[in-house]
Amino acid sequence: MIDTTIEHLDRHVGQEIRLRGWVYNARSSGKILFLLVRDGTGIVQCPVVKGEVPEEMFAQAEKLTQESSLEVQGFVREDKRAPGGYEMTVKGLKVFQIAEPYPITPKEHGTAFLMEHRHLWLRSKRQNAILRVRSEVIQAMRDFLAEREFVCMDAPIFTPNAVEGTTTLFETDYFGEKAYLSQSGQLYNEATAAAFGKVYCFGPCFRAEKSKTRRHLTELWMLEPEMAYADLDDEMALAEDMTVYLVERVLSRRRRELQDLERDTSKLEKVKKPFPRISYDEACALLQKKGVDFAWGGDFGGGDETVLANQFEVPFFVHRFPAAIKAFYMKRDPARPEVILGADLLAPEGYGEIIGGGEREDDLAALEKRIGEEKLPRAAYEWYLDLRRFGSVPHSGFGIGVERAVAWICHLDHLREAIPFPRLLERMYP
Repeated sequence: MIDTTIEHLDRHVGQEIRLRGWVYNARSSGKILFLLVRDGTGIVQCPVVKGEVPEEMFAQAEKLTQESSLEVQGFVREDKRAPGGYEMTVKGLKVFQIAEPYPITPKEHGTAFLMEHRHLWLRSKRQNAILRVRSEVIQAMRDFLAEREFVCMDAPIFTPNAVEGTTTLFETDYFGEKAYLSQSGQLYNEATAAAFGKVYCFGPCFRAEKSKTRRHLTELWMLEPEMAYADLDDEMALAEDMTVYLVERVLSRRRRELQDLERDTSKLEKVKKPFPRISYDEACALLQKKGVDFAWGGDFGGGDETVLANQFEVPFFVHRFPAAIKAFYMKRDPARPEVILGADLLAPEGYGEIIGGGEREDDLAALEKRIGEEKLPRAAYEWYLDLRRFGSVPHSGFGIGVERAVAWICHLDHLREAIPFPRLLERMYP
């Protein structure tokens, strides 16, 4: 008897195996009971034939409800008509629990109902496919950076200061002192990059944005590489290489899941270097040409990004944004101080920004001036200023939002499906 999983059935054709899982669905044609069994790696059809198994076993199988837990034994055979291309004729059955009536049925359910039952909705075929792609994307990011000798350095969740502006901070009490949930690990990345050269952090980030758009979560996961002795071009090259790597990895290892999602993979197969690069000025002109009421100096909203992203078939960079709309730590362009040496990578098909980054201000006096202009608490940033006092060098990096990348690759309508338990403006349950 071989213990295996559904995704590896192709290795065991003609062999007797044992699977443990749950009933995804069941139907009867009189003498044959067709069980669809899922185990987290896939779904397989398991016919139970009356007369070929003991009567009590057949009777027990007839009592199985959706999501009942069980163990099945039988022989694997290839059948192109069956889900996944393989079938398993049941010879043995062990029931762990007969599930209560399952709230999520094959009928249509509204989004609010499904979100209320997110802990159960995860078991559906679509959600399984999305979250397997998410897992692949995360592992691919780590593998990509490991191959390039980046060192993983975890950044703290509790911080004494802001990274992306003070208006989107979650404030908490830290033993009598004010602390904030981290918006980004970037500032700490800059410290570890000065110690290790090439680093990255990966973890949750928190944004107290009162937004209900399909592109916003209050808790998101972000991977952030940082490099010493690197400029804007180095940062864009790394972001470009990583994006191509991620897409190729998902196409190679998770094509079945993309098919389950009915994703048009021909669009992903076009994601090749080099990516187009346009300036913020050019992006403004393009928006105005498309009839968008947009003036130079404004930040792109979701609608603006959608218009821009619909003009390209592959991801593209927008670089050199106005300094006034970007964070205090972004380095100004010496040739044009009103813009910063930064770039966003926008995904095509209307998805918009998935990566943001650029060069960091490495001059102590310039950084002190910015902190003063932004009226930030100087004491909370003294450690950050130390990085400019002791061996300051040009350095750059970026952050890639996992949920935004997954939403684009899977072609999802909303980020809430790209994370197991989304945190939204009006939802913190389950």
